[in-house]
Amino acid sequence: MGAPLISVRDLTKTYQVGDVDVRALRGVSLEADSGEFLALTGPSGSGKSTFMHLLGCLDRPTSGRYLLNGRNVASLSNRQLAHVRNHEIGFVFQGFNLLPRTSALENVELPLLYSRGVSARDRRARATAALEAVGLGSFVRHHPNQMSGGQQQRVAIARALVNDPLLLLADEPTGNLDSRTSIEMMEILQRLNTERGLTILLVTHEHDIAEYATRLVVFRDGRIRSDQPVPHRRTASADLSLMSAEPDKEALTA
Repeated sequence: MGAPLISVRDLTKTYQVGDVDVRALRGVSLEADSGEFLALTGPSGSGKSTFMHLLGCLDRPTSGRYLLNGRNVASLSNRQLAHVRNHEIGFVFQGFNLLPRTSALENVELPLLYSRGVSARDRRARATAALEAVGLGSFVRHHPNQMSGGQQQRVAIARALVNDPLLLLADEPTGNLDSRTSIEMMEILQRLNTERGLTILLVTHEHDIAEYATRLVVFRDGRIRSDQPVPHRRTASADLSLMSAEPDKEALTA
């Protein structure tokens, strides 16, 4: 086997809040191979979101080492980090973060505007393909206010995919969604992980959502308390089929 896609050793992060030092991470070590699907869980303030921000090169650690695809992130310039964020990492957030006055297609195209040598025609083709991959091929001209929360999150996932990243980071992607729509989002993520081999790190406080991953990493007080395979992994497509069958079952017993 080759080197892990993510290799973290003794990562710490301290924030200064007034005169107080807040230690968000207290020496975290973790490795993840390409193609893994990890769920990061833990109570509020446990450090899981801080850890994801560091993995996404949105912030720099106070100390420790982070290798992404064999490169030491600490040695990269701000310009190089921006390139990594745009081309190697896809981000999905709880709040969708879509531009309200632009279409789904234009939202998905946005990361490609920072890529040199990509023509307008190529941008449209790649953005359309990404929307089709999440089941929104017929929504290219829709604006966010014309779509449900689940559809907006699908657009956000398509935007994260458009540059074909090595790593997808999803921070509470189901936090604003109902139960069925949350499972639909997990079906998309499971399919991307299985069919494309996309490496996914999912931050969630919902235990049932974490069960759709293959590996569960539990944070507490800025440290990893446990890291193990999900014992009884759920399959989103199967859960959706069961939910669809429930009304028929009720009709039979009425």
